[in-house]
Amino acid sequence: MSSVPNRQLFEQLQGKISALLAQSPAHDLERNLKALLAGFFSRLDLVTREEFDVQRQVLLRTREKIEGLEARVKELEQRLGK
Repeated sequence: MSSVPNRQLFEQLQGKISALLAQSPAHDLERNLKALLAGFFSRLDLVTREEFDVQRQVLLRTREKIEGLEARVKELEQRLGK
């Protein structure tokens, strides 16, 4: 499942809600709600999906290196033990 179609759906929904609210007294409510949500999200320690995926790849490569080093240490310990 791709996030692009979800993002497009969200943007379409937001546009329709914005158009509806712009024609009503709820326009101020929308502005205030957006400001409230923006403030709330800015205080959260969030990362983008791209940042998450990059860090995940770094972690996987690091784990592979650690496993390789552990195997090497085990091999060297066995050599020294003999």
